Amino acid sequence: MKSIEVTIAQTGQLQIEAAGFSGTDCEKATAFLETALGELQVKQRKPEFFQRNRRTLQQKAGL
Repeated sequence: MKSIEVTIAQTGQLQIEAAGFSGTDCEKATAFLETALGELQVKQRKPEFFQRNRRTLQQKAGL
């Protein structure tokens, strides 16, 4: 299941964590939050970021 969690510390520091995404889908999903919330200080990429998105291509043979 895909989810985005935003944590706001008492100091006002924000943390955005995306789960269930792979490859650049994570950055695409959180881009609107990064834009709305302001300047990005630190960005850590999880191992899932470096996984390729799997896409299945099916082709039917004509009879």
